[in-house]
Amino acid sequence: MRLLDRFKDKRFKFYKYLRRAEYYTNCRQDFAGKIYGKLVRYQYFRLCERYCWTIPINVFGKGIQIVHSGAIVVSGDARVGDYARIHVGVNIGRAYAKGKAGAPIIGDRCYLGPGAKLFGPIIIGNDVAIGANAVVNESFPEGKCTIAGVPAKKISNNTSERYIVC
Repeated sequence: MRLLDRFKDKRFKFYKYLRRAEYYTNCRQDFAGKIYGKLVRYQYFRLCERYCWTIPINVFGKGIQIVHSGAIVVSGDARVGDYARIHVGVNIGRAYAKGKAGAPIIGDRCYLGPGAKLFGPIIIGNDVAIGANAVVNESFPEGKCTIAGVPAKKISNNTSERYIVC
């Protein structure tokens, strides 16, 4: 992909505004930072609305990869590690399960297939591939596996390394 094409890509623009909004929210507390931060967050949330993404700031680590446009919903309480690859129709939500409320904590280099649903106070380890339309409501903290199904189960020891571009 040429550099000029990258600047025209709507996902690149979204990543840029996501990181700027995080910077001005977390680091710049002076007067100019607060004013410019409000403008950047407004532009960021407009982009989210345009692309049908509900992605709060300070949820994803570095290197997020959104593959397609379409509905993506992420709870502000969720935490996703570095180099996550997310497809259309993914929901990462807060839920009350097994006597406690919470949102998923997802490790580094995880692949979330189209339509994957993750909810509740669960932990997903590093290098996990989650299959299309999987419903994950139990923890898989060991990582390095592929999970799929409704409800999700470990189906193989294949990792997400072939899906993730670092």
